[in-house]
Parts: sequence; C-alpha cells; structure tokens
Amino acid sequence: MKSFFRTHATLTALVVLTAALSFLSEAFFTPRNLSNITLQVTIIGIIAVGMTLVILLGGIDLSVGSIVGLASIVVTLFMQSGWNVWLAILATILTVGVGIGVWNGVWIAHYRIPAFIITLGMMTIARGAALVLSDGSSIPVTDPVFPLLGGEYIAPASSAVILGLALALFLFATLRTASRQRSCGVSVGARDIALRASFGVAILALAAYVFIGYRGIPYPVAFLIALILAGAFMLSNTRLGRRIYATGGNREAARLSGINVFRVELTVYVIVTTLAAVSGILLTSRLNGANPNLGNMFELDAIASVIIGGTSPMGGVGTIGGTVVGSVLIGVMNNGMSLLGVSSFYQLIIKGFIIIVAVWFDVMNKRRKA
Repeated sequence: MKSFFRTHATLTALVVLTAALSFLSEAFFTPRNLSNITLQVTIIGIIAVGMTLVILLGGIDLSVGSIVGLASIVVTLFMQSGWNVWLAILATILTVGVGIGVWNGVWIAHYRIPAFIITLGMMTIARGAALVLSDGSSIPVTDPVFPLLGGEYIAPASSAVILGLALALFLFATLRTASRQRSCGVSVGARDIALRASFGVAILALAAYVFIGYRGIPYPVAFLIALILAGAFMLSNTRLGRRIYATGGNREAARLSGINVFRVELTVYVIVTTLAAVSGILLTSRLNGANPNLGNMFELDAIASVIIGGTSPMGGVGTIGGTVVGSVLIGVMNNGMSLLGVSSFYQLIIKGFIIIVAVWFDVMNKRRKA
C-alpha cells in the first residue's frame, strides 16, 4: 500500500483534494460543476498531451499559449474571408500548428539551439502576430456551425453507450496487460488486477454521474479522450513511442543505436504546436469569438500538468495517463479556489509552488532508486 501511494501520489492528492472541496463547497460535487471542470481541463489537457512528448525528450515548449491566441485569430479571419469552416480549420492547423512546429523543430533538432530559447522567441512572435492580425481587438465569429464544435454535447443516452464501451475496453486492456506481463516473467496477482479494474470502474462511474447527470459528453471532451487513448497507444505500442523514450533517456545513445533523432524531435515539436492550434480553435468555438490574448499563461498550466503527473523534466520517464491526472488536479484546484473566493493572484503563486514540489519529488525519487 505504501508503494502504491508513492507511485500514485498525484492521484492520491487528487482524491483528497476532491473530497476536501466537496466538504467545503456544496456547489463543487454537482454534475454541472464537474462537467464545467472537464471543459476547462480539456483545452489545457490537449496541449498537455503534446507537452508530455516534448518533456519526455528533455525539452520544453513555451510558445503553446501564444499559438492558441494566434490560431484563434487566424481561423476566425479565414471564416470571415468566406472560407468554409472545415477548410478554415484545416488551413489554420497547417499554417499555425504544423508550420510553427516545423520552424521550432528545425532550429532545435538540427541546429541544436536550446528549446527554451527558440520557443521563448516564438512565444513573443506568435503573440505579436496575433495582435497585428487582429489590430489588438476581439473578432466575432459569424459562421453558425463553428460554435457547435466547442459548445455542443453528445446526448446522455449516447454518452451512456460510449461509457459502457469504454468500460469494456478498459477491462479487456487490463487483462491483456496482465497477461503480457506474466508472459514476460512479471508476477501479477489477482489483487493487482482487481485493484486496476476497481480504479477504472470508479472513474467511469464518476464519468457517468457527471455526463449522464448533466447534458452528456461535450464534444471537446470526447476529442480529448480519443487523443489520450491515441497518445497512450503511440507511446506504448509504436516505434515512435519507443524512440521518444530512448531519445529522452540518452540522446547520444539513441543516435548511435540507429534512431533518427532529428526526425523524432521534429515530429514531437510539430505534434505539440498542432495540438496547441487545435486547442485555440476549440476555445474560439466555445467562446464564439477570437481574442489575441487567448492562451495567456497556458504554457504554465500545461507544463505544471505534465510535471505534476510524474513526467521527469530530465526526459525519458513519464506517461500520458499521469499527465491526465495532473491536468485534472490543476483544473479541480482552479475551480475549487474560485468557488472558495481565492484570488487569481494567489492561484498563480500556488501553481508555482506545486511545480517546484513536483520536481523536488521527482529528484528525491531518483536519488532513492539510485
């Protein structure tokens, strides 16, 4: 049990925080408020999935918040120019997401300029470009279809079917993982399997309470769930995933073993900026308007989610699942402090301390294992 709590410290903290906020505020543990938390977490969570890959490489991307603002302006301007909504979204993803990712990736992977410097510069460039294109003002969305992407819900009945299928898939994956571990000589007892299964059932039961009890699964949340599953599968079952871990663990050793390190790093930086652009599009859809200041400080929340979720800032260690827990913890903390009337200024201070403590915990764990 002690080992479990040490391994799942972030999850334990999330459960304790949720229980405390439920006691302190009657409005916290309601389907409507919890559904709003998932929507708030979704925008940061999408970016955090990409940031996980970057930090697994031992890198960082400080430009993601500004890319959110730039994508917001660009997609709206495309639609105002008469573009079809789907063409506008595709063009924004390619120009803002993929384009900036290639720019960052080439400087970092090919010329070996520190990621901190390149992405810091791009953070300023992208924010300035958003202000120039919008003339420093908000731009309304005129397309009637676009707001549906970030504001509509899957019906409760359909949501129940989706959650049921997710439960069946989770239980199948749990048994399959245990079988694979046993085939590799790892001892996995019935208690371990029951613990994993119980955890999944509890999470899905909570999801049913939130989504079926309110209006169903929001479209952005459904997208995030699909992204999480795809990201977790990629890291665990594909060559790219293994190469990301290898490059983050020891770049030179990965290069000498035949891995195309440049391609791996370029791919990862394109993924994170593309996901930041997608977040900007979804946030614009949800707000039904573009603003050049959207995404301000989103890089802090994304990095905090990844670090709190157990991904080592040194690279090579971490999971998408841990990042999801970290994102939810940040979202619950933000929502709870807002309900309790805590100033946003103090919220920034608390987030900073949490990042420091999370890194300290990572360092202590490494020293203990050594």
